[in-house]
Amino acid sequence: MTSLALIHAAAERLRGHARRTPLLNAPLLDRIAGRRIFVKAECLQWTGSFKFRGGWSAVSALPEDSRPRGVIAFSSGNHAQGVALAARRHGIPAVILMPADAPQVKIANTRAYGAECVLYDRITQDRDAMGAAMALDRGLALIRPYDDPQVIAGQGTTGLEIAEQAAEAGISGAPVVTCCGGGGLSAGIALALEPSGMQVRPAEPEGFDDMARSLASGQRQRNALASGSICDAIVTPTPGLLTFPILQRLAGPGLVVTDDEALQAMVLAFTHLRIVLEPGGAVALAACLFRPDLPDTVICTASGGNVDPALLASCLGRYPAQ
Repeated sequence: MTSLALIHAAAERLRGHARRTPLLNAPLLDRIAGRRIFVKAECLQWTGSFKFRGGWSAVSALPEDSRPRGVIAFSSGNHAQGVALAARRHGIPAVILMPADAPQVKIANTRAYGAECVLYDRITQDRDAMGAAMALDRGLALIRPYDDPQVIAGQGTTGLEIAEQAAEAGISGAPVVTCCGGGGLSAGIALALEPSGMQVRPAEPEGFDDMARSLASGQRQRNALASGSICDAIVTPTPGLLTFPILQRLAGPGLVVTDDEALQAMVLAFTHLRIVLEPGGAVALAACLFRPDLPDTVICTASGGNVDPALLASCLGRYPAQ
């Protein structure tokens, strides 16, 4: 079970290995939004996303005698890269199951970090079953993308930093809007922020808002489709078994944005903050920009920057500078 103590332990193992990413603000972006927005730039983390934190936390927590056999993970790209780099730095092999339609930049980067990539069809094949079978057959330690206590703890270190940086900036009581797929980042941050009184608000793409619907209904809901959003990094079938109870206890209502709003948020982040985001990593910023039911000061995660260069160039040409 993930706890605040487990998050602090993960923070100790991450010390000197993960980056303390900045909390950014831009007055012109505030003017567009009509509120102050502070952006936790996890797109500047190793491998381009917060997922390195959870990957390192989980790999570094493995028993010494199990490490030589290696690890296996499944991911559309960001968890894949985080686990691959963590495994490489620990000197152990990594096998990553990735959907064949994942962005090519994510597949290429995962291989460049030294992992063996096994591609699958996310529509017709069950990645959970494939991962479990390969882990058993090859003696690999399975590191799940969000339903893993050590992964949640690693992601929770983002929340520890947010609490420190908010205090330094004189911010108190602001909601923290998080990009949410299975809920690992959101749950970890929620646990880390519980002593501060700041509440997490998970943000998701329209049509894949299983967490928002689950929080509203009190029961885990499934998405009708397995793919179809430009926000591939946070498209998951249903909230995690471990993450949902944490968010049910600690999070506020979910927020939902359109793909178009996520793409606009990418452009505005590049224009005013000079950071590169992928669509799934921009949904929290999109919620802060385009949803009126938020207070005058908000914090949000910019959770990933592994965007296809052609998509970013297209968006910069499509949306006028503001």
